[in-house]
Amino acid sequence: MLNRILLASLIPCLLSGCYVMQAAHGEMQVLEHRRPISEVIEDPKTAEPLRASLEEVRDARDFASRVLHLPDNRSYRTYSDIGRPYAVWNVVAAPEFSVAPKEWCFPVTGCVAYRGYFSKEKAQHFAAELHGEGYDVLVGGVPAFSTLGHFADPVLNTMIVYGDVELAAIIFHELAHQVVYVAGDSAFNEAFATSVEDEGIKRWLLAQGRVDELRRYDEDSARQLEYIRLFRRRRAQLEQLYASGLPSSEMRMKKREIYSALEADMRELEQRQKAPALYHAWLEHGLNNAELASVATYYDCVPGFKRILREEDSDDLQRFYDSVRQLAQLPQSERDARVCGGTG
Repeated sequence: MLNRILLASLIPCLLSGCYVMQAAHGEMQVLEHRRPISEVIEDPKTAEPLRASLEEVRDARDFASRVLHLPDNRSYRTYSDIGRPYAVWNVVAAPEFSVAPKEWCFPVTGCVAYRGYFSKEKAQHFAAELHGEGYDVLVGGVPAFSTLGHFADPVLNTMIVYGDVELAAIIFHELAHQVVYVAGDSAFNEAFATSVEDEGIKRWLLAQGRVDELRRYDEDSARQLEYIRLFRRRRAQLEQLYASGLPSSEMRMKKREIYSALEADMRELEQRQKAPALYHAWLEHGLNNAELASVATYYDCVPGFKRILREEDSDDLQRFYDSVRQLAQLPQSERDARVCGGTG
């Protein structure tokens, strides 16, 4: 579930200076290895676990268009083995005394709160540069990306390892970006896609009669929500601290105290849930502003989208999409007030 926090959009990679070279090479590698999913399934050389996964993918992809009314196009109807563990590595950064993510602005997509690299080494090098400039940074490998329908995005080997429910979630999420995408508003875009993903998974499991898996999915979502609420509470404390005008040395000390308290909260939550920490990797390398910023991008506006879905008639996703398209035409401040409760 954590990987969905960092699902990447490739378009920024295609539009910025020398950055374009690594993006073009990476995208070509993805495209040149594509094979129709039906062909891979029918190939006698295909390993049985991969065949079974792709059969589930095919069913989920058909469900996405037939029931969820997501785009019926060539995206996620091919398979590509790119020979590495992640599709891209995302770099998220935030100033030392801010939980607002640094943004990079490009034509077409506007400003986005991350940069994606097809090479882990390049992502780490860029992150090191930002760290040297005083930023808190996060580098995360992610299983998939979206080109917003500009290319026929394939299912990748990097997605297969997460199981069929997570696979379906990724497909629903990325196809949602093709329904509504507001240039320059990462929080709106990602929360909308996350809301579609969540609703889609529930409908997909229910339609297949997988009641026990639906129950486990709801339990996992509830566990995730506990972490999100915890992050939001500590983030509010940090925002208050960063706006206080205290000397940097004192602010730095109090920042460490808040993050120490957050770490203790997370470990207590892990014990109470009697399950592995969803954000264990963050605890291992140390918490920082970039991580809290990335969570906010994906989850702060989700309750607003779920409210709209209920108001519009939760059985009619087309009406929900139409309402979100109308919201997308509003100025960002008004859009935020209606969906995000004023948060960005």
